[in-house]
Amino acid sequence: MATTVAGEPLSPEELLPKGDTEKTKEELEKDDEKELDETLSERRWGLTVMFPKRVRAAMWIGNTSFMILVLPVVFETEKMQMEQQQQPQQILLGPNTGLSGGMQGALPSLPGKI
Repeated sequence: MATTVAGEPLSPEELLPKGDTEKTKEELEKDDEKELDETLSERRWGLTVMFPKRVRAAMWIGNTSFMILVLPVVFETEKMQMEQQQQPQQILLGPNTGLSGGMQGALPSLPGKI
């Protein structure tokens, strides 16, 4: 803890830096706007400079391997789950209900009516 020469602790006001700390809301908004003048390509370039080539290569290899090896398995398991959820509906309603648009042909037509 910071203390004065006499050994007394400093107050919070004395610990804060002196200067132009009183900014208006408009000045703060202008400061925020100045900081956001970075395009997407500039940000991307900054990230490529930040990471060494070996890290970027490892990340590329990891991401492409994930997409080639793992994503197809995830898609197939989702497809199987969807098919398993639809099986009880097909058993109850019949196999052609999805194609015909409903239960139109479920009731026999009455004789004599066209």
